[in-house]
Amino acid sequence: MTPPRLRVDDFDYDLPADAVAQTPAEPRDSSRLLVLDRSRGRVEHARFHQIGERLRAGDLLVVNDSRVIPARLPGVRSNGRAAEILVLRPLSEDAQRWEALVRPSRRLAVGAVITLRSGDQVEVGERLDHGTRAVRFDGDTHAIMTAAGEMPLPPYIRDRSAPPERYQTVYARPPGSAAAPTAGLHFTPELLTSLEARGIRRAAVTLHVGLDTFRPLEGEFIDEHHIHREWYEVPASTRRAIAAADRVVAVGTTTVRVLETAGRSGTASGWTDLYITPPHRFAVVDALVTNFHLPRSSLLLLVTAFVGAGMGETGPFAARDALLSAYRAALDEGYRFFSFGDAMLIL
Repeated sequence: MTPPRLRVDDFDYDLPADAVAQTPAEPRDSSRLLVLDRSRGRVEHARFHQIGERLRAGDLLVVNDSRVIPARLPGVRSNGRAAEILVLRPLSEDAQRWEALVRPSRRLAVGAVITLRSGDQVEVGERLDHGTRAVRFDGDTHAIMTAAGEMPLPPYIRDRSAPPERYQTVYARPPGSAAAPTAGLHFTPELLTSLEARGIRRAAVTLHVGLDTFRPLEGEFIDEHHIHREWYEVPASTRRAIAAADRVVAVGTTTVRVLETAGRSGTASGWTDLYITPPHRFAVVDALVTNFHLPRSSLLLLVTAFVGAGMGETGPFAARDALLSAYRAALDEGYRFFSFGDAMLIL
């Protein structure tokens, strides 16, 4: 039987503006935690520092250890008017040529120069797919970003008072993301130590988060959307840990995409454009830690697919209804949504 063709509108929901978190919880692990048992359809409420009570010895937490770069670069055009570059991913091995979102893109011809507040200049190049541009840096790109860049907070976060490190996970290592893998923002070093004492191990993958964090679903139907490629790597130590684990608990949707890509392809590193939509048969991931996601987003589709995978042969609409019911329960309880918001544990 052919599954129904799903519409983007099928994955919309109403969200009050005051439910969008503007500042991070302090301390990190004091955030709320909604626990969703997929098979029973049961919702429980806890605090994130209690997550170890919902996991068990033999579980493996797999995190995305990518570090957010200061990718937002304000500057001025040759006429003195404002411009901005949001770098997304390198296009050359020397990391001087990058794909970027440039504003105002339509008014910038190929060869136009943007001067950053550090005095460094960036040349705007050709138009690429999905409205992006190629840009070229003259010098050490990462040094320029450090001198002139800002944390690329999502546009729905209007309060910019949080220290930059609060938009990094405590285990962030290789730089390369244009947005944080936000499910990991809830962990503290002390919580990770306590989980290890319970026999809950941790391993890392890397996926440098790129353009699709900023892109809404395109088209009328979800199968008309395409995911932008992002670089990933699964170290040999992580592959061994996964093979030995009782359950694999993915921390974040980016980690899910890495694990499912590598699990299906057998490739330890490369580019992934895996677009997970319901229904989906998960090859590696057994449980998921995730935040609450935007309506009509690819991340909401991925989480819907994961909920459905634990419900049996019920169909994508039942999975959607179960997830959005949990979202309504969260709103009723005063949870905070999106990047600096609260978390879910889906078992």
